[in-house]
Amino acid sequence: MKVRARNYSGEELPLRSELFSTDQMRGYGKILADSHKLSTKGAANPLLTRLDENEDVLVSVYGLLTKAVKADRRVAPAGEWLLDNFYLIEEQIRLARRHLPKSYSRELPRLMNGPSAGLPRVYDIALETISHGDGRLDMNDLGSFVASYQTVTLLKLGELWAIPTMLRLALIENLRRVGTRIAAGRIDRNRADYWADQIIEIAEKDPKSLIMTIADMTRSIPNLASSFVAEFARRLQGHGSALALPLTWIEQRLSESGLTIKKLVQSENQQQATDQVSVSNSIGSLRLLGSTDWRDFVESMSEVDVVLRGDPAQTYAEMDFATRDRYRHVVERIAKRVHLSENTVASKAVELATQSVSGSECNGNRAAHVGFYLIDKGLPELERAVGLRRSLPGRIRRTLGRFPLGIYLGVIGLITAIVTGGLLWIAFTGGLSGSMVVLLGIVSLLSASHFATAPVNWLATLLVAADSLPRMDFSDGIPTESRTLTVIPTMLTSLRNVEDLVEALEVRFLANRDDNLHFALLTDFPDAARETIPEDEPLLLLAKARIEELNEKYKREEGDAFFLFHRPRRWNPNERLWMGYERKRGKLGDLNALLRGGASGVGEPDGEPGAKKSDRFLLVAGRTGILAGVKYVITLDTDTQLPRDAARQLVGAMAHPLNRARFDKARQRVSEGYGILQPRVAVSLPGTNRSRFARMFGNEPGIDPYTRAVSDVYQDVFGEVSFI
Repeated sequence: MKVRARNYSGEELPLRSELFSTDQMRGYGKILADSHKLSTKGAANPLLTRLDENEDVLVSVYGLLTKAVKADRRVAPAGEWLLDNFYLIEEQIRLARRHLPKSYSRELPRLMNGPSAGLPRVYDIALETISHGDGRLDMNDLGSFVASYQTVTLLKLGELWAIPTMLRLALIENLRRVGTRIAAGRIDRNRADYWADQIIEIAEKDPKSLIMTIADMTRSIPNLASSFVAEFARRLQGHGSALALPLTWIEQRLSESGLTIKKLVQSENQQQATDQVSVSNSIGSLRLLGSTDWRDFVESMSEVDVVLRGDPAQTYAEMDFATRDRYRHVVERIAKRVHLSENTVASKAVELATQSVSGSECNGNRAAHVGFYLIDKGLPELERAVGLRRSLPGRIRRTLGRFPLGIYLGVIGLITAIVTGGLLWIAFTGGLSGSMVVLLGIVSLLSASHFATAPVNWLATLLVAADSLPRMDFSDGIPTESRTLTVIPTMLTSLRNVEDLVEALEVRFLANRDDNLHFALLTDFPDAARETIPEDEPLLLLAKARIEELNEKYKREEGDAFFLFHRPRRWNPNERLWMGYERKRGKLGDLNALLRGGASGVGEPDGEPGAKKSDRFLLVAGRTGILAGVKYVITLDTDTQLPRDAARQLVGAMAHPLNRARFDKARQRVSEGYGILQPRVAVSLPGTNRSRFARMFGNEPGIDPYTRAVSDVYQDVFGEVSFI
């Protein structure tokens, strides 16, 4: 411990330079950019090694200070800051290690010259930021500094994202340097305490031997650092003239260097004050790093973002951050492979989108959106335009992507055939024949197909990267042109059931309040032997009353927020029962026809082509005029929750130009985009008590029995009303 603290304290001073104002930081950014020369050679990144060393040193300093506290020794103010906030320092070290993997740090441009030669350029920017603020981080100063730097040299997107991690490393480095000074001072004060204790004890018990103790101290040749002298003088002052001799000896030793005890005490006090400021500023900056939303900072500093905002479709700026960031990362990845600047690649994507605009019309033209060339079918065109040649694995992956279903099923079938054929061959050569071979073949086929699916699924996850769908940013509200209706297809079974349904509907509404988002119960009565039974009317009246109460409670100037669509029973000759036609599928088909304004359509039983709206729904509660503008429908099961603002995210995904359904009339199907979106479904503990059907099929990834049931209903109307 002693050696380590001494080694670092003498060689590495804290990151402390001339304090700069915002204007000075802005001017210094240009100077620093001019001085930076990048190296073309790759090098191992020493930052992670340095981080490990910093952690070891800080842990050692923490241990030394903890022992001092337990021994009831006085700890310097900077040491108290370290002790009180060491949990935060440990947390920030873990974050820095997690956010700086080796593969990422190797890709950052490195400096060829200067004190930071061989280190990432962005790390030197972080060091300068911390040193000229004495550990204090100010976001305005940082923004001005980086913006000024980029007027001379543009930083890459990866460097902008690395700024918070590099600042964290620089702050930890600063704490390590100050910490070693604190440790060295603590060791000196411990030595001063030791000799002061010895001298005071001898002076009280055996004054005649005092001169011998002082002689022992002088023979030990103590390092007369300011921390030693200040602590030793503090301990001996006030004990009378008997203890003046050791102080006189120290004064004489210091006079040889032109120093005095008073000067060293003042120097020690000043150093403790400056160290306290550095530590408090650094710890405060670490807290600021954790509370700052760096997404806004990166976007405001990114020149790529500025270029992409020239999107001819004017969609890029309206998307959510995750989608914009995905676009920028595609630009970054392509630029890295073709050795062009990121701005050049982004400009080429915007240029291609501009060329696809015919006249002034770009509404509905997918190719007019810059994202078409970054994450959609136009990506190969952009790659050719910038001269990118795909690697062999990339070409194989793209070829496989043209026929995904055929290749997926083909590989499973091939593995199944090989395994089944091998088992049958072994059985046949073993003497098995006749019906037993057939039975073995059937069993082997089923078993082998199940066995083959697992490795193929695993291989698919390696070859095909999972990406979230692009979406618009509707965090401020769903626009009028994307008006949405959330419906819960269900049954009215009891008075308690009606109350629960309405309460759950209100909860979903409170979590997703939006003027252009509406909620409805889409209901049937349970199956019965007659068209109506006495229990029907009270249930229907209660449901209507509760919906009207919700509309009155959450009154809107334009239209209602809540609706009830209830269907009558119809005779099913096959079941010989009165029931809701086709249950959930039928409900959604009838609702879809109602929203489209047609008198007949999908979901009508055979023999009733001219059914009227009144035949579809026995009761409609709520002013439905506003529903003529509904574009999207979100359907939920009775026990499915709609988390806070989830509706805006779902609608934002459907409204994105690359996701909008394009209906091919010739092929009678959606050729581009999506008519139905199925989000990830998670099972909560209260929802585990489900039907056997749901338990069998509901957990299958990406597939929901509800989606299976309604997909046929919407197949030929995707372009008008979509189901999420």
